[in-house]
Amino acid sequence: MSGLEAHFRFSRPGFALDVRFETPETGVTGLFGPSGSGKTTILRLIAGLDRPEKGWLSLNGKVWQDQGRFLKPHRRPVGYVFQDSRLFPHLNVSGNLDFALRRAGPTETPTHRDEVVALLGLDRLLKRRVGALSGGERQRVAIARALLSHPRLMLMDEPLASLDRDSKREILPYLETLTHRLSLPVIYVSHDLAEIERFANRLVLIDKGKVLATGPLAELAADPALPLARDRDAGVVFEAEIAEFDQTYGLSACWVGPHVVYLPGRIGRTGENRRLRVRASDVSLALERNENTSILNILPCEVMTLDEAGPGQVVVVLRLSGTEMRLLARVTARSRDALRLLPGMAVHAQIKGMALVDPDRGGTRT
Repeated sequence: MSGLEAHFRFSRPGFALDVRFETPETGVTGLFGPSGSGKTTILRLIAGLDRPEKGWLSLNGKVWQDQGRFLKPHRRPVGYVFQDSRLFPHLNVSGNLDFALRRAGPTETPTHRDEVVALLGLDRLLKRRVGALSGGERQRVAIARALLSHPRLMLMDEPLASLDRDSKREILPYLETLTHRLSLPVIYVSHDLAEIERFANRLVLIDKGKVLATGPLAELAADPALPLARDRDAGVVFEAEIAEFDQTYGLSACWVGPHVVYLPGRIGRTGENRRLRVRASDVSLALERNENTSILNILPCEVMTLDEAGPGQVVVVLRLSGTEMRLLARVTARSRDALRLLPGMAVHAQIKGMALVDPDRGGTRT
């Protein structure tokens, strides 16, 4: 089977882990959960740095461990990016990259090194010592070193956690480009949902050493049975294609399925994709389309489910007409009753706010 298959049982004093999940053969899978839920432990088990009491692990049909087999860490083709860069301080940037090439063996070529250096913007840093690098630069070098080890799987353990705000802003565009271009599976660990939403297509939701759910990010974020949809900042993420830029009003028109939405500013070129986020608290519902309003983005939807979300609060899961895309709306119980909302009803979602998940690429929140 293609992709990663993992099943681990592992314990230490005060903590027990029992997880089973799969990831596809390409793309970014977010491993998300609160601190202490077992995310880093899972990565260490995949890399072979910790040994489970019981474990099964395979990648693209090749078994790395089972009851009678345990592939040692140095034999697992894994690129591991830690929270801290773990670069060799006695080497300059070029020396750190060369170390990865030697570890990879004869399969790597200088051309590949040049491509990775260019991809992560390291050309001007090659002769610098590690101590002369910023936090963001060190992480970029660490990512390049992991890539040059010729991995079949990339593990990223909260690579932004140790960075200050400016360093995060510096590295985010590189990470975004990287995760879109890699043709291998990436498991990205974070307890910051904004990071997961920016990079991941799939999600493994972890809590207290257990897998709560796995699946496409958009589906899990809109599942009222999971904690994501009940959070005060709950929202959904979806892809939009830039249709055109309206010079007169300074708006970018984007296709979301068969519908057009508008965002302020020029957010890219026609045909490019952008990832958008809509918070449940920024969506109001109406039975009829209101033309006399300042709200630009009003989309036809069907009510799928209604679930209590605290005293007097209701989370409404909506399906965007003509698509399988989901929206969330947080309304009061009084509004639910006044509109007589029921599953299957046609409504209009009035989106008061919509944000780019990748704001460094241009545009603003509307």
